[in-house]
Amino acid sequence: MSTTRRIFLGTAGCALAACAGMSGAASAAGRGLAINGNLVLPIDPEKPLDQATRDMVRASGLTAAKQTIGGSGGETREQTAQSIAVLDKAVALNPDLYLKVASVADFARAQATQRLGIIYSFEAAEMLEGDLAAIDQFRAAGVLVMGLSYNRTTPFASGTMSSPSTGLTELGRRAVERMNALGVTVDVSHSDELSSLAAVAASKKPVLITHAGAAAVHVHPRNKSDRLMRALAQRGGVMGIYELSYLRDPTAQPSLDVYFAHLGHALKVCGEDHVGIGSDATLWPFDTSPESMAEWNESLARRKADGVAAPGEGPPPFVVGLNRADRFSVIADELRRRGYGARVVDKVLGGNFQRVFAQTWKA
Repeated sequence: MSTTRRIFLGTAGCALAACAGMSGAASAAGRGLAINGNLVLPIDPEKPLDQATRDMVRASGLTAAKQTIGGSGGETREQTAQSIAVLDKAVALNPDLYLKVASVADFARAQATQRLGIIYSFEAAEMLEGDLAAIDQFRAAGVLVMGLSYNRTTPFASGTMSSPSTGLTELGRRAVERMNALGVTVDVSHSDELSSLAAVAASKKPVLITHAGAAAVHVHPRNKSDRLMRALAQRGGVMGIYELSYLRDPTAQPSLDVYFAHLGHALKVCGEDHVGIGSDATLWPFDTSPESMAEWNESLARRKADGVAAPGEGPPPFVVGLNRADRFSVIADELRRRGYGARVVDKVLGGNFQRVFAQTWKA
């Protein structure tokens, strides 16, 4: 499997025709600030993206999106360094479309130049190989958000599927301290409750849950308890709501009503300053053709074999009604329709994430 394929899904299955009617004017906030806390972007390190894909990226209306590097913990430190180089090359091939985010000031630069800022991030921690110096190495390479565990136990923390739970280890506390000092945002999306609560308490800066759901709406290991959500918010953090099948019983794709049950609950529990959007989906519409679903099912089988799969994996990662590049425009419209004012909409679409990044990226 190539490095490119290992990191990114690419655009092979992209239903570009579904994006044909979109325009930049139909963006989420009319070129206003829009930050997706977890999204797979169309990436090709061999050649510039074609015009249809470029149009789709611009039609998304996004200012920036957090792109995962290193997968779910299957890459070594060396392989992850290579993956960063691959992404760097892909960004360089599309200088008028993509911008590697190095600071909060780049959000304004992306807006002014109508580019999409890419926030380099880790969800897993295996690539750190239990070495705090790796945090320095990858921060210097431009990785701005890092996790402590991806479902499984690492030297730093236990994951949502760990049994028994180890919680945040002493090395994990030192990792949080190092991330704070270097200007790296701590993300506990895939860490379990014990580890997450400890990381939130240990961190001197706000912590993120970039992509998750609310356990009070649907019980699942990847969905977060009210206790954790409140603790996160009380320390200034933000929780992004994802589009995964874990939002409901996985017998069908989640609906907009299901999605907004989680989003509304998060706003109620955390408050309007502490909720965002972290789709954990592809920017392009997910292709549900038989060929694409066969490939998707193969990837699920590999995740199960690797021991990183969570219960209920199966349905593809999208909410009915949000399976489109300009999903933020739908979310904005639905928030307004459900009675939320412009201030709340602006915060959820990007203002809250921007605040935390401004607080955490300072060394």
